[in-house]
Amino acid sequence: MPAGRPTDDGLTPMDDATTDQHAATDAGRLWGGRFTAGPDEAAWALGVSTAFDRHLWRQDLAGSRAHVHELHRIGVLEDDERDRLLAALERCGELFAADAFVFLDTDEDVHGAIERWLVEELGPLGGKLRAGRSRNDQIASDLRLWCRDACDEVVGLIGWLQQAFVDQAEAHLGWHAPGYTHLQRGQPVLLSHHLLAYVWMLDRDAGRFRDARHRLNASTLASGALAGQTLGLDPQAYADHLGFDTVAENSMDAVASRDFALEVLSAAAICAVTLSRLGEEIVLWATAEFAFARVGDAFSTGSSIMPQKRNPDIAELVRGKTGRVIGDLVGLLTTIKALPLTYDRDLQEDKEPVFDAIATLRLTLPAITGTVASLTFDRQRLAAASVGGFALATDLAEELVTRGVPFREAHEIVGEVVRLAERRGVDLDGLDADELAAIHPALDATVAERFDPQQAIDRRDGVNGTATTSVAAQLERARAAAAANRGSMGQ
Repeated sequence: MPAGRPTDDGLTPMDDATTDQHAATDAGRLWGGRFTAGPDEAAWALGVSTAFDRHLWRQDLAGSRAHVHELHRIGVLEDDERDRLLAALERCGELFAADAFVFLDTDEDVHGAIERWLVEELGPLGGKLRAGRSRNDQIASDLRLWCRDACDEVVGLIGWLQQAFVDQAEAHLGWHAPGYTHLQRGQPVLLSHHLLAYVWMLDRDAGRFRDARHRLNASTLASGALAGQTLGLDPQAYADHLGFDTVAENSMDAVASRDFALEVLSAAAICAVTLSRLGEEIVLWATAEFAFARVGDAFSTGSSIMPQKRNPDIAELVRGKTGRVIGDLVGLLTTIKALPLTYDRDLQEDKEPVFDAIATLRLTLPAITGTVASLTFDRQRLAAASVGGFALATDLAEELVTRGVPFREAHEIVGEVVRLAERRGVDLDGLDADELAAIHPALDATVAERFDPQQAIDRRDGVNGTATTSVAAQLERARAAAAANRGSMGQ
């Protein structure tokens, strides 16, 4: 029980001013010498963070190993002490890895828990490790290391989702599909072109995680509580040991700033929105009204009352999870918005939103990847929809432009053609040559060539267009992008 909680007889241990310093400092918290009483039970319950910061054990132990080497370099630790501490940190890591590390009620955070365990293992030697460092620079370092690994992992997961799109685009190259604006049919495209659009959206998502990783990859150790330290510890040595690209330029900024966590959360929120848009399209395309795609059995569910139902629940859940990731970003932005320099205890709230957002992406990315891979498409229905709704009207207007008609006028002329087709209950190719010529002399019999959807697609042969040749080339670039992101998981 943390010191200072009332006992059965109503007295509070350590109320006596003569209580010794050791009793005033619980084994699992890193402060208390100047206090004669420990925290109130409610205060302790609010402040304790082991329930979530225990996830940082790998990073905390890595920082501790780097610190052992620096303490040895400056002479605080003898050779034997260094070796004993490193061996103990190794044993501690094995306990964590086996989920066998025992947290005590008196452990305030993961840093205090590990130090308490070291003291139990090594006696006074375990207490030497705290020299020259603060929880402030420790937690900033731990969270940066954790975010760095998380960025690599998420980029890799994005790469696998990109690969699922690449595989589908390659398998369906040449299939026609409707392109939409305002959820209204606009122009015919290749289905592969539509699918590859998500590859590039996801590539930017991956890029945001890479950018965040680059900026957060600076070491904060040897910043101390806020002003640095006096023992001669080398900040660059920590950076080298932990694989940081550089050292934070300012010790106050190092311990106070969490913009790196906000960047990771921003990247996560934007990525979640991409997944939500994808989930929405899968839901729409799987409806009987669209019926463009069918979700595989492994990524569909049924109804508890309607036996016929086939629901795209995974896509819906991915869409639904977006709200919590956006909330994680907004929550941390709100926490940080009014904090004076340097460290404030409010920053204890920095970890849970980051952990939650990354955990959500770890959950949703593989699920939506499997969903995309499971999709089967209805070629005939897609092809029929690709030319429905007068989808070739723009091609007709642009043909008139090539015949010398200003586009402003061509737009109006084709509008008249569409109105006539609507009255007749036909599409553009259902009008005869006389009817077209009556609207404008430039609409002669040869304009019928513009009503071929394949020609309409292949005329759009710019580097970013939907022409078959353009999409085939795009497919190669998409394959390379997916491979590059998948490789990030091995960093």
